[in-house]
Amino acid sequence: MKPIRKAVIPVAGLGTRFLPATKAMPKEMLTVVDRPVIQHVVDEARKAGIEHVVFVTGRNKNVIEDHFDRQYELEDTLKSRGKVKELAALEADTPGAGATSFTRQQAPLGLGHAVWCARDIIGNEPFALLLPDMLHLGETAFLGDMIEAYGQTGGNLIGVYPVADEETHQYGIVDVAGSAEKVAKIARMVEKPARGTAPSNLAISGRYILQPTIFGLLSRQERGAGGEIQLTDSMLTLARSEPFHAVRFDGQVYDTGSKLGFLAANVAYALANPELGKDFRMILKSLAG
Repeated sequence: MKPIRKAVIPVAGLGTRFLPATKAMPKEMLTVVDRPVIQHVVDEARKAGIEHVVFVTGRNKNVIEDHFDRQYELEDTLKSRGKVKELAALEADTPGAGATSFTRQQAPLGLGHAVWCARDIIGNEPFALLLPDMLHLGETAFLGDMIEAYGQTGGNLIGVYPVADEETHQYGIVDVAGSAEKVAKIARMVEKPARGTAPSNLAISGRYILQPTIFGLLSRQERGAGGEIQLTDSMLTLARSEPFHAVRFDGQVYDTGSKLGFLAANVAYALANPELGKDFRMILKSLAG
Protein backbone atom coordinates (compact mmCIF):
# COMPACT_ATOMS: atom_id res chain seq x y z
CA MET A 1 0.00 0.00 0.00
CA LYS A 2 1.59 3.23 -1.19
CA PRO A 3 1.91 6.07 1.37
CA ILE A 4 0.07 9.39 1.08
CA ARG A 5 2.81 11.81 0.02
CA LYS A 6 0.95 14.37 -2.10
CA ALA A 7 -2.05 16.62 -1.58
CA VAL A 8 -4.24 18.52 -4.03
CA ILE A 9 -5.71 21.89 -3.02
CA PRO A 10 -8.07 23.46 -5.59
CA VAL A 11 -7.88 27.28 -5.43
CA ALA A 12 -9.38 28.37 -8.75
CA GLY A 13 -12.71 29.63 -7.36
CA LEU A 14 -13.72 33.26 -7.91
CA GLY A 15 -14.94 34.01 -4.38
CA THR A 16 -17.92 36.05 -5.57
CA ARG A 17 -19.62 35.83 -2.16
CA PHE A 18 -16.88 38.07 -0.73
CA LEU A 19 -16.92 40.84 -3.33
CA PRO A 20 -15.59 43.51 -3.32
CA ALA A 21 -12.91 42.11 -0.95
CA THR A 22 -12.00 39.45 -3.52
CA LYS A 23 -12.05 41.69 -6.59
CA ALA A 24 -8.24 41.82 -6.72
CA MET A 25 -7.28 39.29 -4.02
CA PRO A 26 -8.00 35.55 -4.02
CA LYS A 27 -10.52 34.49 -1.39
CA GLU A 28 -7.97 31.95 -0.15
CA MET A 29 -5.72 34.83 0.91
CA LEU A 30 -8.30 36.37 3.24
CA THR A 31 -6.89 36.11 6.75
CA VAL A 32 -8.20 34.16 9.69
CA VAL A 33 -6.52 36.05 12.55
CA ASP A 34 -2.94 36.47 11.25
CA ARG A 35 -2.70 33.74 8.60
CA PRO A 36 -4.37 33.42 5.19
CA VAL A 37 -7.02 30.73 4.97
CA ILE A 38 -4.84 28.79 2.52
CA GLN A 39 -1.93 28.84 4.98
CA HIS A 40 -4.08 27.17 7.65
CA VAL A 41 -4.93 24.38 5.18
CA VAL A 42 -1.32 23.90 4.09
CA ASP A 43 -0.30 23.83 7.77
CA GLU A 44 -2.70 20.93 8.29
CA ALA A 45 -1.27 19.06 5.30
CA ARG A 46 2.34 19.54 6.39
CA LYS A 47 1.60 18.49 9.97
CA ALA A 48 0.07 15.31 8.54
CA GLY A 49 3.33 14.50 6.76
CA ILE A 50 2.42 15.63 3.24
CA GLU A 51 5.61 16.11 1.22
CA HIS A 52 4.26 17.82 -1.92
CA VAL A 53 1.27 20.14 -2.34
CA VAL A 54 -0.36 20.62 -5.75
CA PHE A 55 -2.33 23.85 -6.10
CA VAL A 56 -4.93 23.91 -8.89
CA THR A 57 -5.18 27.62 -9.69
CA GLY A 58 -6.96 29.96 -12.05
CA ARG A 59 -6.54 33.49 -13.35
CA ASN A 60 -5.49 36.19 -10.87
CA LYS A 61 -4.20 33.64 -8.35
CA ASN A 62 -0.50 34.42 -8.71
CA VAL A 63 -0.38 35.91 -5.23
CA ILE A 64 -0.90 32.42 -3.79
CA GLU A 65 2.24 31.21 -5.58
CA ASP A 66 4.11 34.28 -4.32
CA HIS A 67 2.93 33.64 -0.77
CA PHE A 68 4.57 30.22 -0.72
CA ASP A 69 7.81 31.47 -2.26
CA ARG A 70 10.88 33.11 -0.72
CA GLN A 71 10.82 36.92 -0.54
CA TYR A 72 14.43 37.93 -0.29
CA GLU A 73 13.86 41.68 0.08
CA LEU A 74 11.55 41.12 3.04
CA GLU A 75 13.93 38.60 4.61
CA ASP A 76 16.87 40.99 4.26
CA THR A 77 14.85 43.78 5.86
CA LEU A 78 13.87 41.58 8.80
CA LYS A 79 17.50 40.52 9.26
CA SER A 80 18.78 44.10 9.20
CA ARG A 81 16.20 45.14 11.79
CA GLY A 82 16.87 42.20 14.09
CA LYS A 83 13.36 40.75 13.65
CA VAL A 84 14.51 37.24 14.53
CA LYS A 85 11.10 35.90 15.58
CA GLU A 86 9.32 37.16 12.46
CA LEU A 87 12.07 35.82 10.17
CA ALA A 88 11.92 32.39 11.81
CA ALA A 89 8.13 32.32 11.34
CA LEU A 90 8.48 33.12 7.64
CA GLU A 91 11.08 30.42 7.14
CA ALA A 92 8.94 27.83 8.96
CA ASP A 93 5.93 28.59 6.73
CA THR A 94 7.86 28.48 3.44
CA PRO A 95 7.84 25.07 1.72
CA GLY A 96 11.16 23.66 0.60
CA ALA A 97 12.36 23.74 -3.00
CA GLY A 98 10.27 21.45 -5.21
CA ALA A 99 7.66 20.83 -2.49
CA THR A 100 4.88 22.70 -4.33
CA SER A 101 3.43 22.59 -7.82
CA PHE A 102 0.93 24.88 -9.53
CA THR A 103 -1.30 23.87 -12.42
CA ARG A 104 -4.10 25.81 -14.12
CA GLN A 105 -7.79 25.03 -14.38
CA GLN A 106 -8.55 27.23 -17.36
CA ALA A 107 -12.35 27.02 -17.08
CA PRO A 108 -14.69 26.76 -14.06
CA LEU A 109 -15.85 23.21 -14.73
CA GLY A 110 -16.26 22.03 -11.16
CA LEU A 111 -14.37 20.30 -8.38
CA GLY A 112 -14.05 17.04 -10.29
CA HIS A 113 -12.40 18.83 -13.19
CA ALA A 114 -10.04 20.67 -10.82
CA VAL A 115 -8.90 17.35 -9.31
CA TRP A 116 -8.44 15.89 -12.79
CA CYS A 117 -6.16 18.82 -13.70
CA ALA A 118 -3.64 17.50 -11.13
CA ARG A 119 -3.47 13.99 -12.63
CA ASP A 120 0.00 14.21 -14.23
CA ILE A 121 1.60 15.65 -11.10
CA ILE A 122 0.00 13.12 -8.76
CA GLY A 123 0.76 10.15 -11.01
CA ASN A 124 -0.17 6.61 -10.06
CA GLU A 125 -0.35 6.98 -6.29
CA PRO A 126 -3.04 7.75 -3.71
CA PHE A 127 -3.37 11.38 -2.67
CA ALA A 128 -5.09 13.70 -0.24
CA LEU A 129 -7.58 16.32 -1.35
CA LEU A 130 -8.20 19.35 0.87
CA LEU A 131 -10.86 21.94 0.07
CA PRO A 132 -9.41 25.32 1.10
CA ASP A 133 -12.68 26.85 2.32
CA MET A 134 -13.07 24.26 5.09
CA LEU A 135 -10.98 24.85 8.21
CA HIS A 136 -10.72 22.09 10.84
CA LEU A 137 -9.94 23.33 14.35
CA GLY A 138 -9.01 20.51 16.70
CA GLU A 139 -6.28 19.15 18.91
CA THR A 140 -4.57 17.32 16.04
CA ALA A 141 -4.29 17.78 12.28
CA PHE A 142 -7.37 16.03 10.93
CA LEU A 143 -5.65 14.91 7.74
CA GLY A 144 -3.11 13.18 9.98
CA ASP A 145 -5.94 11.22 11.60
CA MET A 146 -7.21 10.25 8.16
CA ILE A 147 -3.79 9.09 7.00
CA GLU A 148 -3.49 6.99 10.16
CA ALA A 149 -6.89 5.45 9.39
CA TYR A 150 -5.80 4.83 5.81
CA GLY A 151 -2.97 2.69 7.14
CA GLN A 152 -5.63 0.37 8.57
CA THR A 153 -8.30 0.43 5.85
CA GLY A 154 -6.58 1.32 2.58
CA GLY A 155 -8.93 2.30 -0.22
CA ASN A 156 -10.61 5.70 -0.17
CA LEU A 157 -11.55 7.83 2.82
CA ILE A 158 -13.81 10.84 3.34
CA GLY A 159 -13.71 13.19 6.32
CA VAL A 160 -17.12 13.78 7.91
CA TYR A 161 -18.62 15.74 10.80
CA PRO A 162 -22.13 15.97 12.29
CA VAL A 163 -24.44 18.82 11.28
CA ALA A 164 -27.93 19.75 12.43
CA ASP A 165 -30.66 17.60 10.85
CA GLU A 166 -32.34 20.69 9.42
CA GLU A 167 -29.11 21.59 7.58
CA THR A 168 -28.33 18.26 5.88
CA HIS A 169 -29.85 19.42 2.59
CA GLN A 170 -26.94 21.87 2.23
CA TYR A 171 -24.18 19.22 2.25
CA GLY A 172 -22.94 16.01 0.76
CA ILE A 173 -24.07 13.35 3.25
CA VAL A 174 -22.67 9.86 3.90
CA ASP A 175 -24.52 6.87 5.30
CA VAL A 176 -22.49 4.61 7.64
CA ALA A 177 -25.39 2.25 8.41
CA GLY A 178 -25.78 3.56 11.94
CA SER A 179 -22.16 2.98 13.00
CA ALA A 180 -20.86 5.19 15.81
CA GLU A 181 -17.19 4.30 15.21
CA LYS A 182 -14.67 7.00 14.34
CA VAL A 183 -13.80 5.06 11.17
CA ALA A 184 -16.73 3.34 9.48
CA LYS A 185 -17.46 1.84 6.09
CA ILE A 186 -19.64 4.03 3.90
CA ALA A 187 -22.86 2.41 2.70
CA ARG A 188 -23.82 5.25 0.36
CA MET A 189 -23.27 8.93 -0.42
CA VAL A 190 -25.93 11.50 -1.26
CA GLU A 191 -25.20 14.98 -2.60
CA LYS A 192 -27.47 17.58 -0.96
CA PRO A 193 -30.46 15.33 -0.21
CA ALA A 194 -33.93 16.84 -0.15
CA ARG A 195 -35.11 18.06 3.24
CA GLY A 196 -36.10 15.17 5.49
CA THR A 197 -34.54 12.46 3.30
CA ALA A 198 -30.91 12.43 4.48
CA PRO A 199 -29.71 8.96 5.55
CA SER A 200 -27.63 10.50 8.38
CA ASN A 201 -26.38 13.84 9.68
CA LEU A 202 -22.74 13.17 8.72
CA ALA A 203 -21.63 15.85 6.25
CA ILE A 204 -18.55 15.68 4.04
CA SER A 205 -15.99 18.03 5.60
CA GLY A 206 -13.80 18.77 2.58
CA ARG A 207 -11.06 16.24 3.34
CA TYR A 208 -10.48 13.14 1.20
CA ILE A 209 -7.96 10.41 0.52
CA LEU A 210 -8.45 9.02 -2.97
CA GLN A 211 -6.92 6.35 -5.14
CA PRO A 212 -5.51 7.41 -8.55
CA THR A 213 -8.23 5.37 -10.31
CA ILE A 214 -10.46 8.41 -9.74
CA PHE A 215 -8.63 10.23 -12.55
CA GLY A 216 -9.77 7.77 -15.21
CA LEU A 217 -13.36 8.11 -14.04
CA LEU A 218 -13.14 11.90 -14.00
CA SER A 219 -11.80 11.94 -17.56
CA ARG A 220 -15.02 10.21 -18.71
CA GLN A 221 -17.40 11.87 -16.25
CA GLU A 222 -20.30 13.70 -17.85
CA ARG A 223 -21.28 17.09 -16.53
CA GLY A 224 -23.71 16.96 -13.64
CA ALA A 225 -25.31 19.54 -11.37
CA GLY A 226 -24.64 23.12 -12.48
CA GLY A 227 -23.16 21.91 -15.74
CA GLU A 228 -19.96 20.97 -13.89
CA ILE A 229 -17.92 17.78 -13.55
CA GLN A 230 -18.83 16.67 -10.04
CA LEU A 231 -16.34 14.76 -7.90
CA THR A 232 -19.17 13.02 -6.03
CA ASP A 233 -20.46 11.45 -9.26
CA SER A 234 -17.10 9.79 -9.92
CA MET A 235 -16.74 8.73 -6.28
CA LEU A 236 -20.12 7.01 -6.48
CA THR A 237 -18.87 5.07 -9.50
CA LEU A 238 -15.57 4.26 -7.81
CA ALA A 239 -17.41 2.99 -4.72
CA ARG A 240 -18.78 0.10 -6.79
CA SER A 241 -15.31 -1.41 -7.07
CA GLU A 242 -13.24 0.09 -4.22
CA PRO A 243 -13.99 0.52 -0.50
CA PHE A 244 -14.84 3.91 0.98
CA HIS A 245 -14.59 4.69 4.68
CA ALA A 246 -15.72 7.74 6.63
CA VAL A 247 -13.48 9.29 9.29
CA ARG A 248 -15.24 11.47 11.87
CA PHE A 249 -13.69 14.77 12.92
CA ASP A 250 -13.95 15.49 16.63
CA GLY A 251 -13.31 19.25 16.46
CA GLN A 252 -15.07 22.18 14.83
CA VAL A 253 -15.38 22.75 11.08
CA TYR A 254 -15.71 26.28 9.70
CA ASP A 255 -16.81 26.99 6.14
CA THR A 256 -14.85 30.15 5.34
CA GLY A 257 -16.53 30.29 1.95
CA SER A 258 -19.54 31.87 3.66
CA LYS A 259 -19.42 35.20 5.47
CA LEU A 260 -20.81 33.84 8.72
CA GLY A 261 -18.46 30.84 8.61
CA PHE A 262 -15.52 33.15 7.94
CA LEU A 263 -16.42 35.39 10.88
CA ALA A 264 -16.95 32.38 13.15
CA ALA A 265 -13.55 30.99 12.15
CA ASN A 266 -11.85 34.27 13.04
CA VAL A 267 -13.46 34.28 16.47
CA ALA A 268 -12.67 30.60 17.15
CA TYR A 269 -9.05 30.80 16.00
CA ALA A 270 -8.49 34.04 17.92
CA LEU A 271 -9.83 32.45 21.11
CA ALA A 272 -7.57 29.44 20.56
CA ASN A 273 -4.51 31.66 20.02
CA PRO A 274 -2.27 31.48 23.11
CA GLU A 275 -1.12 35.09 22.70
CA LEU A 276 -4.49 36.65 21.88
CA GLY A 277 -7.13 34.38 23.37
CA LYS A 278 -7.43 35.80 26.89
CA ASP A 279 -7.56 39.47 25.86
CA PHE A 280 -9.82 38.75 22.89
CA ARG A 281 -12.29 36.92 25.13
CA MET A 282 -12.54 40.04 27.30
CA ILE A 283 -13.19 42.17 24.20
CA LEU A 284 -15.95 39.81 23.08
CA LYS A 285 -17.58 39.98 26.49
CA SER A 286 -17.55 43.76 26.43
CA LEU A 287 -19.03 43.84 22.93
CA ALA A 288 -21.72 41.32 23.82
CA GLY A 289 -22.59 42.99 27.12
